[in-house]
Amino acid sequence: MKKILLSVLFLCSIAAARADVAYHFIKAIPISGEGGWDYLTVDSAAQRLYVSHATRVVVIDLAQDAVVGDITNTPGVHGIAVAPELDRGLVTCGRENKGAIVDLKTLQILSKVDTGANPDGMLYEPGRQEFYTFNGRGGSATVIDAKTAKVVATIPLDGKPEFCAADPKAGLVFNNLEDKSELVAIDTAKHAVVNRWPIAPGEEASGMAFDEKNHRLFLGCGNKLMVMVDSTSGKVLASVPIGDGVDANAFDPGTHLAFASCGDGTVTIAKEAGDKLTVVQTLPTEKSARTMTIDPATHKIFLASAKFEAPAEGQRRGKLVPGSFKILVYGPE
Repeated sequence: MKKILLSVLFLCSIAAARADVAYHFIKAIPISGEGGWDYLTVDSAAQRLYVSHATRVVVIDLAQDAVVGDITNTPGVHGIAVAPELDRGLVTCGRENKGAIVDLKTLQILSKVDTGANPDGMLYEPGRQEFYTFNGRGGSATVIDAKTAKVVATIPLDGKPEFCAADPKAGLVFNNLEDKSELVAIDTAKHAVVNRWPIAPGEEASGMAFDEKNHRLFLGCGNKLMVMVDSTSGKVLASVPIGDGVDANAFDPGTHLAFASCGDGTVTIAKEAGDKLTVVQTLPTEKSARTMTIDPATHKIFLASAKFEAPAEGQRRGKLVPGSFKILVYGPE
């Protein structure tokens, strides 16, 4: 009888662990126009979702789940970082090698700042009120004063930068070097790389998410792994299998769930518990839905997706079907 009771309790604990996730599809938000996409950014307090699309940033009101504006004249846009207390944002314009400083109230560009070659990833570091652009072809980071819109530093990275995260309390910014399978830590006061850490067994990391309270970084790796790294020591603590073609990661501090979105049409959801990381759900999405962000206030995740024509011989992917671009919204039950 005791063994049966223990078995029942064990099964119930598994069910409870899975019940607190149970992410499911909620809706799709259509976005007009053609062209590709990259980063998605949530401003939870303002209830806005910013979506890079072709040569513009689309602004979605999350209270209405509807498009309410655009930031235009951003050639080769990769994404936007927002500084809510300053009502400013910075858009990385890859084709211009510039960062566009934006008024978040009017969605108008105030100025453009020269960066390294092909600015891709970006973030706002609130501790020093600075924007960072991570320059793909330049192998560097450009640091811009968010108030004056002036470049204050250029940091050589010795690798191809991808997603990034900031730890204002520690005075650090983290970035993945995809081609080196390394994680770098940048001192925000010195504007210099102060640590380089290997991410094995992970390789070629793109996505990054951060649990600031528990000092955990979550990296989405090209060899179908999500690794969890101690941000104070650079030690890889755990890894879990994920799908193919990962691009983005997210972390929800309210539920301690880490997410990895993959182009094969899956999102892996894993639970963080101390030094352990355990997969609790593999969420089916759509093929090409590789880029993601999260609203920690509602626990919803948002993924960009579109339909593609059958590829011609020798092509990796067919043309994007006009009018098929959309944002997929998923949330817990």
